[in-house]
Amino acid sequence: MASETELLPRDTESATLIDAPSATAPEPASERAVSVVSRFQPRWPNFFSKLNVKLVVPYALLTVVLAGIGIFIITRLVAASIEERFSNQLYEANRVAGDAIVRRERAHLDNLRLMAFTEGVPQAFANRDPKQLQDLLLPLMLNYDVEAVTAVDLQGREIVSLAHDPSTQQYIQSTNLDFSSYRIVIDVLEGRNDAVGDKFADVLPTGQGLYFFTSAPVRNAQGKLVGVLMIGSRLELLLTEIKTQSVADVILLDRKGQLLATTLTQPDEGFTVVELQESEVSQVNPSTTKDVRLYGRGYRLFYAPLVIRQQAIGVLGAVLSSNYIVDTTTTSRNLFSLIFTTGTLAVILVGYLVARSIARPLSRLSKVSKAVAEGDLQQQTGIKQPGEIGELASAFDEMTLKLRARTDEAARLHAETNQRKEELEQINAELQATQQQLVQSEKLAAIGQLTAGIVHDVKNPLAVVIGMSEELRDDDTLEPAVRNYLGTIRDSAWRANAIIGDLLKFARQSTPEMKRQNIIETVETAMRLTDYLARRGSITVIKDLPPEIVMVTYDATQIEQVLINLIQNAIQATPGGGRLTVMLRRASETVAIAVQDTGTGISQENMRRIFDPFFTTKPPGEGTGLGLSVSYGIISRHGGHIKVDSELGKGTTFTILLPSNLPLPSPEAGANGVAQESDP
Repeated sequence: MASETELLPRDTESATLIDAPSATAPEPASERAVSVVSRFQPRWPNFFSKLNVKLVVPYALLTVVLAGIGIFIITRLVAASIEERFSNQLYEANRVAGDAIVRRERAHLDNLRLMAFTEGVPQAFANRDPKQLQDLLLPLMLNYDVEAVTAVDLQGREIVSLAHDPSTQQYIQSTNLDFSSYRIVIDVLEGRNDAVGDKFADVLPTGQGLYFFTSAPVRNAQGKLVGVLMIGSRLELLLTEIKTQSVADVILLDRKGQLLATTLTQPDEGFTVVELQESEVSQVNPSTTKDVRLYGRGYRLFYAPLVIRQQAIGVLGAVLSSNYIVDTTTTSRNLFSLIFTTGTLAVILVGYLVARSIARPLSRLSKVSKAVAEGDLQQQTGIKQPGEIGELASAFDEMTLKLRARTDEAARLHAETNQRKEELEQINAELQATQQQLVQSEKLAAIGQLTAGIVHDVKNPLAVVIGMSEELRDDDTLEPAVRNYLGTIRDSAWRANAIIGDLLKFARQSTPEMKRQNIIETVETAMRLTDYLARRGSITVIKDLPPEIVMVTYDATQIEQVLINLIQNAIQATPGGGRLTVMLRRASETVAIAVQDTGTGISQENMRRIFDPFFTTKPPGEGTGLGLSVSYGIISRHGGHIKVDSELGKGTTFTILLPSNLPLPSPEAGANGVAQESDP
């Protein structure tokens, strides 16, 4: 909102200037209307002071005769020929520019074939060895004057890039950038072919600017794809070279008609006139032209599709100053100077008089009106003269002042409205999150109190039942059927005892023992403990953890319990085998651990209840419905929360968000510490 306030300031000084004339006594609306109309009444009715008389009568005689002769001769005999030569020159410049880019792409292909088949390069790609690639490719770049080379692995990640810096005459190296979203990399990795082959070309942004890249696959001795090799040329230098060859400025637009690069000096603003709408790009043909004004001068652009490998990757334009036509026409017009001499002197004389009385004020009014129409409400005509033009200028200035005052007020109200809207949206989001946490906390607290009251009394009778059933089964005088019944009683009692144990664990909700430690070790421990379950369920486990240590303040035992529970749930939700991914990412103040499966998913009606105690979708006897409730409580006591995203038939993702910079509990806090403060 601060930026909007800066863009739309409250102009209190201008408002004071507007209200000053009526500050002493407000004038009624009807009287103001009469006064405005009276100012438009002619004060000195004079036929010769009428605007139409001043404009029409002097020029009606001179302009018709001279313009008729001059326009016919110049347009038919001179301008048409000059226009044709000018268009041919633009066409030839565009063709030369297109051929130069095609030649550069062919040079890229030659260098790509040389580098891709260089001994050791495929093995370096397979090993993701940037040092070996640099040692193999840098000498070739120096020998063949290659400006940039990028090696990309099968995941679209940069192995190494080498780019020539013209300012230092050194090669800049970079590694580990993500190229997986670029089309020329995706096409190679997916094994696509275009109309020419398996090579692709496009313009890509880099840290050193825009480059024209050509990509090719790199295969090992067995013909298996091991990576993507790209060779590029700095677009700025390429266009400068093309300008020298074509003797015209060059512009390059992307597939959406947006400006990529040009040899023209770009001003701070207003350069979008050379761009095309996305709908216009598809209609560009080798005869598309456009007239624009840049730097106060006229230019003509000649557009043509930039086709590389039989595919259009953008629009290439050649630019020449259209002043060439005007200058040539002026030179040719000297042949007819004798015809126009008398008429020109008369036109100059009349034009001078008209400019003094009419044309100059009208030009000023036109310029100010255009500026006001574009939003510049600080303009004033400054015209002070009698007659209709003076009255019109005075009325226009008054209108601009009032319009500026109303615009400033509207901008202020709009900024305040947007600020109030954002504040209300933020407050509403906080209220909803707080309400959801309170509801879950109330559920857990109620179940905990109920469980704590009954668990102790239930465990003792169950222990008696288990003991007596085992003792009776050892009696050899009993019939086999009775022994089977006693075995069933014992097993059922053990199952009930396990459920009671889970309830007791849920009710106690022990305080976390917070320590500053590496959370990656806890994640790996949980995955190691559940590895057997994954292999038994034919689950492919994918571990996506950062290589560096991630230090977090947490209770390792409790977080390990949460992860094991989530991984077990994911395995059970993928009965036919599938994929389980465990990821860890770190932001500025948060650590996120995601457990993602490709199982059956969770329906929308169950999403709201999955953290409720005793709610489960597992078959009877396979779960108590307390695992996610206990996990929710543990994460809450760590000051974090759990997010769930699921889609039926596609899988579920549980994401644990923990604060990475949570302070250790102070000695004075005792057993409560930080964890007790966030306990629901």
